[in-house]
Amino acid sequence: MTSLHTSISDILNTALGSQVSAQGWVKTRRDSKGIHFIQLNDGSTFQDLQVVIESGAIPEDTLAHATTGACVSVTGELIASPGAGQSVELKARELQVYGPADPAIYPLQKKGHTMEFLREIAHLRVRSNTFGAVFRVRNALSFAIHKFFQERGFIYVHTPIITALDAEGAGAMFRVTTLDPAKPANNADDFFGRPTYLAVSGQLEAEIFALAFTNVYTFGPTFRAENSNTPRHLAEFWMVEPEMAFCDLDGNRKLAEEFLKYIIAYVLDHCPADLEFFNKRIDNTVLATLEHVAASAFEHVTYTEAIRLLEKSGRAWEFPVHWGVDLQSEHERYLTEEVFKKPVVITDYPAEIKAFYMRLNEDNQTVRAMDVLAPRIGEIIGGSQREERYDVLLEKIRAKGLREEDYKWYLDLRKYGSAPHSGFGLGVERMMMYLTGMKNIRDVIAFPRNPGSAEF
Repeated sequence: MTSLHTSISDILNTALGSQVSAQGWVKTRRDSKGIHFIQLNDGSTFQDLQVVIESGAIPEDTLAHATTGACVSVTGELIASPGAGQSVELKARELQVYGPADPAIYPLQKKGHTMEFLREIAHLRVRSNTFGAVFRVRNALSFAIHKFFQERGFIYVHTPIITALDAEGAGAMFRVTTLDPAKPANNADDFFGRPTYLAVSGQLEAEIFALAFTNVYTFGPTFRAENSNTPRHLAEFWMVEPEMAFCDLDGNRKLAEEFLKYIIAYVLDHCPADLEFFNKRIDNTVLATLEHVAASAFEHVTYTEAIRLLEKSGRAWEFPVHWGVDLQSEHERYLTEEVFKKPVVITDYPAEIKAFYMRLNEDNQTVRAMDVLAPRIGEIIGGSQREERYDVLLEKIRAKGLREEDYKWYLDLRKYGSAPHSGFGLGVERMMMYLTGMKNIRDVIAFPRNPGSAEF
């Protein structure tokens, strides 16, 4: 074994006649008339490498352990393949079994497992075709996110995971404490001397850096203690949150559109085989939808205009529509899929249904908030221009019933060199569902955390 593994992705593009060594895990094995066929994969590509072993080329006692799930190394000559589905195959002359897998009990021995079953074996499901494709796409998406912001001079900021603030004002947060729940104690006895929680967002801390470095972004885990056991909710998920000084809502909206098109185009370009699999096996609208979004000019309407369109639709909505209600998935999908037939950015929402930090408009009723809605999934990005006026922000904090002293440092940013600034957030798992067509958010993150589930 060499010091650095040569990937199957590279081997598939190596010249015929080359002597190569391939390592990976056996996907399937079949035996036919003295010839053994092994499908080998190392995760570097959707396509397997077919290994052909002629009778007598490998000792039978070694070959007997090269079953589905086993980890092996194969050395031989790369030859043209007469079979369908691959242009080359490896004619083996040596085989080493690193780790066998008993075919009688290996959980992925058969095909057609349900997603529910595969969630129960998250430590093995990544070897399947579906989850191999999911996590190659997630890798490409993550790289594209960094690439987009780095190319534009943004500074990458690591915001805290442990925080004393509820950025959203929602209250559904996980408590972080060293106190023994069985013993009486007060907050002063706790590790930090005050109540602390797992962060629901890195936005407020990112604003600190935006008001020093101008353009910044965070990319990390966030947490919600909402007891919601649905296909769209996780207790732990990843967010990317850019924050820009000297940027108003219009600039924020344009950057969000550019960002969304960029990351979709990148994944389309770098994961064609994986996306083709999702289009064929999971949702046959995946490729057409992504290509359409990447090529579309996004529509822009205000919340008030969107409500008028929904009221005029003649639909019997599950969630009735009137000015002042938050839009639901059925409303968002109607606007994107039936009215405009492309992504829509809705701005200027009622202040009462949005967070305290969003800039109040001159009408004193709406705020400079925005949601980017996409066909097939609805909201995919949420953001706003932030309230940069000290007096207005202070009044909003008080009106929301938040503790003024908790936000002293946040208010200080408005006292010392305040500037107009904006930002938005994109949930990586929500984006992954959009890219892959996967229907359950637990299937686009490696180790899902949801009510009653925290394995690994």
